[in-house]
Amino acid sequence: MKRRGSGILLHITSLPSNYGIGDLGPWAYRFTDFLCESKQSFWQILPLNPTNLAFGSSPYSSPSAFAGNPLLISPESLVEDGLLASSDIEDSHLFSDERVDYTAVTNYKEALFQKAYNSFKKKGSSNEFEEFCVKNSYWLEDYALFAALKANYSEVVWSEWPTELTNRNKRKLEDLKNSLRDKIEAEKFIQYVFFKQWFSLKSYCNNKKINIIGDIPIYVNHDSADVWSNPEIFKLDKKKWPKFVAGVPPDYFSKTGQRWGNPVYRWNIIRKNDYQWWIKRMDHNLKLFDMMRLDHFRGFVGYWEIPADEKTAINGKWRKAPANDFFTTLVKRFNLLPIIAEDLGVITPDVINVIKRFSFPGMKLLLFAFGDDFPQSSHLPHNHTQNSVVYTGTHDNNTVRGWWRSEASPESRKRFFKYIGKEVEEESIHREFIRLAMMSVANICIIPMQDVLGLGEDAKMNRPAKTEGNWQWRLKPDQINPSLLEKLKEITETYGRG
Repeated sequence: MKRRGSGILLHITSLPSNYGIGDLGPWAYRFTDFLCESKQSFWQILPLNPTNLAFGSSPYSSPSAFAGNPLLISPESLVEDGLLASSDIEDSHLFSDERVDYTAVTNYKEALFQKAYNSFKKKGSSNEFEEFCVKNSYWLEDYALFAALKANYSEVVWSEWPTELTNRNKRKLEDLKNSLRDKIEAEKFIQYVFFKQWFSLKSYCNNKKINIIGDIPIYVNHDSADVWSNPEIFKLDKKKWPKFVAGVPPDYFSKTGQRWGNPVYRWNIIRKNDYQWWIKRMDHNLKLFDMMRLDHFRGFVGYWEIPADEKTAINGKWRKAPANDFFTTLVKRFNLLPIIAEDLGVITPDVINVIKRFSFPGMKLLLFAFGDDFPQSSHLPHNHTQNSVVYTGTHDNNTVRGWWRSEASPESRKRFFKYIGKEVEEESIHREFIRLAMMSVANICIIPMQDVLGLGEDAKMNRPAKTEGNWQWRLKPDQINPSLLEKLKEITETYGRG
């Protein structure tokens, strides 16, 4: 955080590709080149964990806190590695290049993975694969077994499996490991391919002096390998269902709050175990990313706990978490802890104290800057601090132009014009927001790709509290062009971020 820099927020799924979803193939490298040539220093993405059709394919709802998302595997790279024939991936015309159809993509890619795995088996296991399995055994063994069991039991929630499996009876698990050996091996293979492709891309980015900012969701799904294999660190009942679930009270996004449904942590048990599960998780993510955004940071200080039988988040309670002890432990364990605190929403003094104590940069959102607290808002550039990250908006917000058109009040518009000292047309609003972000004293400036392009509401990535139609937006190949590159480069250099 010592130097000025800027970057773009664009999830991997939003990249162009011929296979219905952005992936770790050719376009990821082209986008890295675009970042480098336009003098950017950062590429921020959303979580890389597997997604689930049942949870709207949200990257914040995953069956594993450690595994990678198979849908991001590049078919072209599988051909290059000799695991598929080029004829296997010629039917790419099936897909739209505008939005992700997760069901179609899942069916298509699962068939490809089966072919690739069969090809891999014929060649015989490789030392590289064996090494990967040993190195990652601390999460991979449980995840691969969990995935195989889910398939074996028709995808039902693990707490509805036979009791000896929900309770992880060793003998029964060993029997099933033998009978499901091939399915388990296939799951390990897919993870091996994912991480091989990921680290290849990360290496390319780092060689181009692009740092990757990852995203770590605070919670994990109940129906996950993590909860199944570590039930003691979550608040579950005797039948292994959540007693309490996570969420947030009523706020800017929803009058009834948000009931996320993830089981909440038993922080007293986690603390007794010296935070081992979290240390492994952080260690894993520090290898994947150069910096990490800790989602819902306030939940590490105090979290909203909702009785599991409540349908909304209204009747929850605040509970304390051992933030100071937890982060002190992490700081001692890791030489470098490059965390960005996602400190949006209602932030209380205790949360602010933790952020200041550990010098974590917080987030400043320009979309939040022109409300009733103008000109005192901490989101306004003249109130920013160097040790922070400024955004026009995030994946949870409207685009700048979408906000201007359908959410900004007449008062907010007046304040914005007053702040920049002139009135401008709607077509230029996104450029003015980008200029404000770039000129901020905040060391890091991140602009969502949708705002770089000046897109409207249709390009929103996520609508919090809505379960359908999210995470689908995609960049079109012709939207990255020399004119855009030059404009971005010029404004980046003008404000000393190049």
